[in-house]
Amino acid sequence: MKTEKSGSSFLEFCRRFSRHRMAMLGFSLLMLEILAVLILPLVMELNPNGMDPMAFKAAPSATHWLGTDEIGRDIFARVIYGTRMSLFIGITATAISAVLGIVLGLLAGYYRGVIEMVVMRAVDVFQSFPTMVLMLVLSAIFGSSVTNLILVIGILGWTTPAKLIHGKVLSVRSKEYIESARAIGTSDAAILFRYVLPNSIAPVWMNLAFRVSHAIITESALSFLGAGVKPPQATLGNIIKSAESMMVLTDCPWMWLPAGLVLLLTVVCTNLTGEGIRDALDPKMKR
Repeated sequence: MKTEKSGSSFLEFCRRFSRHRMAMLGFSLLMLEILAVLILPLVMELNPNGMDPMAFKAAPSATHWLGTDEIGRDIFARVIYGTRMSLFIGITATAISAVLGIVLGLLAGYYRGVIEMVVMRAVDVFQSFPTMVLMLVLSAIFGSSVTNLILVIGILGWTTPAKLIHGKVLSVRSKEYIESARAIGTSDAAILFRYVLPNSIAPVWMNLAFRVSHAIITESALSFLGAGVKPPQATLGNIIKSAESMMVLTDCPWMWLPAGLVLLLTVVCTNLTGEGIRDALDPKMKR
């Protein structure tokens, strides 16, 4: 019976999501983008770091579809690999934030007392710091490798999922089926993961897509500022960094504009997908 109910709920979610035209458009474009960055490097044998000594700052051509940068690297290849890296960082960092936030918010909401006080005061402390400044400091201390960047963005992003699930758990923990489970001697772990979590996690699902887009923007901003992923490894942020030069900004738009447009498209599509998920999970929130 539980499986049938879960399957029915999932089908209803899919039906509601499919009715959201902008969300379907955003989701479709996002899936096409993900497929492109995974498949094109294999099919076209793209090399983001290969240099053409005969084409420095070359404009788009049949050889280099989006032109080349100041040292002859193909912009198309770098945008494809940069998009893949930015998506990987955004999704992985969001997964870390979600896991930390869910676990801490779940424990704080269910047990309350000292645990709730410690976790929620930690949320207040983390949210009181300017996030970008804190990330710049941590990147300077620990270095700006891909792993460190994912950990910094992921760990500093746990507060939103924690607050969302904490608020929901506070209302779920007093429900009759939770009291009944306690009365028959069900362990706390079983209650948390079998009853409380499934009935509290919806707000986190609604927020995940927005967290991914936020993580991608954060990575791009850090890379643009020189505190993110370092060249020659490509990300959308450090490709756009070439626009710091006024000459490149005005005379060589192909060196930064494609990455900027892909970043814009990725964030918009991710946010549209998030809006569709939010409206499908809670139709009352649809405006």
